[in-house]
Amino acid sequence: MPHLENMVLCRESQVSTLQSLFGERHHFSFPSIFIYGHTASGKTYVMQTLLKTLELPHVFVNCVECFTLRLLLEKILNKLSHLTSSEEGCSTEITCETFNDFVRLFKQVTKAESLKDQTVYIVLDKAEYLRDMEANLLPGFLRLQELTDRNVTVIFLSEIIWEKFRPDTGCFEPFVLYFPDYSIGHLQKILSHDRPPEYSPDFYAAYINILLGVFYTVCRDLKELRHLAVLNFPKYCEPVVKGEANERDTRKLWRNIEPHLKKAMQTVYLREVSSSQWEKLQKDDSDSGQLKGLSAYTHVELPYYSKFILIAAYLASYNPARTDKRFFLKHHGKIKKTNFLKKHEKTSNHLLGPKPFPLDRLLAILYSIVDSRVAPTANIFSQITSLVTLQLLTLVSHDDQLEGPKYKCTVSLDFIRAVARTVNFDIIKYLYDFL
Repeated sequence: MPHLENMVLCRESQVSTLQSLFGERHHFSFPSIFIYGHTASGKTYVMQTLLKTLELPHVFVNCVECFTLRLLLEKILNKLSHLTSSEEGCSTEITCETFNDFVRLFKQVTKAESLKDQTVYIVLDKAEYLRDMEANLLPGFLRLQELTDRNVTVIFLSEIIWEKFRPDTGCFEPFVLYFPDYSIGHLQKILSHDRPPEYSPDFYAAYINILLGVFYTVCRDLKELRHLAVLNFPKYCEPVVKGEANERDTRKLWRNIEPHLKKAMQTVYLREVSSSQWEKLQKDDSDSGQLKGLSAYTHVELPYYSKFILIAAYLASYNPARTDKRFFLKHHGKIKKTNFLKKHEKTSNHLLGPKPFPLDRLLAILYSIVDSRVAPTANIFSQITSLVTLQLLTLVSHDDQLEGPKYKCTVSLDFIRAVARTVNFDIIKYLYDFL
């Protein structure tokens, strides 16, 4: 279908597979399909476009919004009810408490004339949240076609692999389809498709090429790259608009956009400033150091103990483990730095980058640097999890049953010094590189 190919770029193989699985309208389709891939790999967009373009009866539900069993089941049934009653213009809200009720009510709703002799598709986006619900929910959806004796296909969209879903007791196996990450060529093609009509394709393609050259190594998220492309394009074409350069003067255009792309690099994924604030800042030709808003991340406000956890994590990442006794024990005796120095450690630890450390070491350093006594409560562990969520810490491994989880601190020295100043902690005194 050429029209569909123009709407869904760089996903021809996946679209072809799905169309083969769907078959004809009146054919029984595969009972359940599991689609997985990283964020911004086109899963949701492809499914929505495919179902709408082919005009197939479907229900699209986001499992983040429907965070309880009742909300999820009622959302599906009510959307199906609206499909069948669209011609009449009225429908009653359906209430559903259990999955058994859902099977019974689903049979009633799909008896409607408009849903006869065709497959009904239920699409569950962010399906990984189903694992936190009742144990019978996932196996029930996988076998919904069998339980209801209706022509229905349940499609799961997830960012994690099927093996993380499969119950220990076993279940019906869905058809698994993988959406790989977009290559740099795919990203170039998709982003070039967003070209403003007043500019030539070659001019906009050159801009996208520059953008990907700067950001592709650190960001491959299509949504984020698309946001960056829209945000920085006015600055790129500014010399052309002012008449200072033409569309082929790539060197002058690059010199104009380079410092602004470097500023944008500092806030990839963070979105510290809104698009309108960024555009206002782009118009300001004052000193680049005065870029207000972009430095907000450096002064991020954290809970009191989270600041010390982050400081402890930084010390654990950049100090050799054997120096902990020197820094954090009161009666360690006099130990010269040269006694610690080995051949492979002559390079600064800050140049080598952060090293992973176990949770026990993090907590030991935390208890040493905090003035008050800190109990290892759930509150402390939840703050560690929050720092991982904020991407200030990285969970390196959590499968080692002997040593437990390992982390790495991902913040810069300037950032940690700013955090340490807020709690009057002199972190330089505790860093091995600065002895």
